Amino acid sequence: MPQLHFYVSDQVAERVRQEANAAGLSVSQYLAEVIKRKLHLGWPEGYFEEVVGGLKGEPLQRAKQGVYETRDPLQFGENSI
Repeated sequence: MPQLHFYVSDQVAERVRQEANAAGLSVSQYLAEVIKRKLHLGWPEGYFEEVVGGLKGEPLQRAKQGVYETRDPLQFGENSI
């Protein structure tokens, strides 16, 4: 796996360390996630396993839709829609 090296100010480095710590990740893991999100490199790991079939409980049922309402046409000058 390639490694990237870059330079940032002490202030930026400290903020990255704080954010990584808050996320429970190493600085390297945190920066890799930030870059992947920014570049939109596909779905996050495990996304479909967590989302598909994630609805628990009773199945959804569509409520009765009722009667369609008839409305007056819109008037725009001499034209109507």
